[in-house]
Amino acid sequence: MNDLLYKEEVYDLVGMCMEIHRILGKGFSEIVYKDALEYECKSRNYQFNREKEFQIQYKDIILKHNFYADFVMFDKIILEIKSCESICDAHIGQTLNYLAASKLRVGLIINFGKDSLEYRRIVL
Repeated sequence: MNDLLYKEEVYDLVGMCMEIHRILGKGFSEIVYKDALEYECKSRNYQFNREKEFQIQYKDIILKHNFYADFVMFDKIILEIKSCESICDAHIGQTLNYLAASKLRVGLIINFGKDSLEYRRIVL
């Protein structure tokens, strides 16, 4: 069995998000969880970019509208924050598109909207 790509980093990120969920609980808007996540990343000296902008190439041009990943962690993991009933196919599709456009390989969808933290690891 092969090792998971960025296994340790994903494990740490999920643990950090579990701590945030334990303290804040469910029910806040995404921006509140993003602010808490930024605080935790800074306190742990994690390398991250919040709202990182990526250009979208279409055929031989760069489109005028970009996308913004909630977080890019360690220059290799896209972290998308949700506060909803459940992670759905649209969230997975969005993260797959972000991975393809960014040329990164691992995405992590975190949903703070349930009684227990919900997450999905996506690999391109």
